[in-house]
Amino acid sequence: MLKTITPEQAAEMLRDGGATLIDVREPDEHARERIPGAMNLPLSRLEEAELAVREGRPVLFHCRSGARTGGNAGRLAAKAGLCEAYIIEGGLEAWKRAGLPVAEDRRQPLELMRQVQIAAGAMVLLGVLLGALVSPWLYGLAAFVGAGLVFAGVTGTCGLARVLRLMPWNRGLAAA
Repeated sequence: MLKTITPEQAAEMLRDGGATLIDVREPDEHARERIPGAMNLPLSRLEEAELAVREGRPVLFHCRSGARTGGNAGRLAAKAGLCEAYIIEGGLEAWKRAGLPVAEDRRQPLELMRQVQIAAGAMVLLGVLLGALVSPWLYGLAAFVGAGLVFAGVTGTCGLARVLRLMPWNRGLAAA
């Protein structure tokens, strides 16, 4: 298992130039908001990626809240190999709460999963409203979206995410 360190401890290690910072979130999340100098190595591509670490330099892993890094600590430790490796406790959110610098690019689209949540929630709400106000048959829209979410959870494949990835505002994501 990997040890956890506070954002302040991580910032000190980075200032001293003795650590490599790895962001394990997806590229769309990293593009919108990130810790300056962090390399992006998404968990979804962890096994196929080469982690460029310098011998003797510790590796610091972070995600948005610390949940993904904590839940994948074994995989991350294996990837770090013989290097000393840590998880930044509380991830990017704790880093921001500590008042440490964050690079933001609000021109980037919302993270794909947030787009899915917004679209699915809006379709369910619309289905319920139309079912109540127009025809009970329109409750089927809410049921269809619910079935799609169950399918996505069971299979790990989200059709709505695939469709949203093709939208014009997500052009850069389609290539990733």
